[in-house]
Amino acid sequence: MASRRQEQQAEIRLQVMRLIAQNPEMSSRQGADAVGVSNGSAYYVLTALVEKGFVKLGNFKNNPRKEQYAYLLTPKGIREKSILTHSFIDRKRQEFEDLRAEIQALEAEAGLAGGKVSFDQGKLK
Repeated sequence: MASRRQEQQAEIRLQVMRLIAQNPEMSSRQGADAVGVSNGSAYYVLTALVEKGFVKLGNFKNNPRKEQYAYLLTPKGIREKSILTHSFIDRKRQEFEDLRAEIQALEAEAGLAGGKVSFDQGKLK
C-alpha cells in the first residue's frame, strides 16, 4: 500500500501530465499555479518527467523567444498517465465507499437510518 505522500506525489504527476496534454505550451509557473504547488516543485516534477522519458521538450517553431518550450507527452508518458489515472480512480472509489460506510454507521448511531436522512448516489437527502 502506498503512503499518503506517495499518493500525493502521484496525483501531482497526474495533474501535471493532464495539463501538458491539454496545453503543451504552458510554463512551469502556469503549471504550478494550476496544480497548487510552488514554481520550484513544478519545475522539479517537469524535470523528473523529462528524465524518466514521459515528457520531451520541444521549442516553439514560430516563437521569436526561443527560450520557451513545449512539453509533449511521449508514448511512454501517455501510458504512465493512463496507469496513474486508473490508480487515481481506484483510490477515489475506495475513499468514496469508505465514506459511504462511515456515513451509514453515523446515521444508524444517530437514529437517522429510518429514512429521515439517507445517503443516495453521493447526495444527502
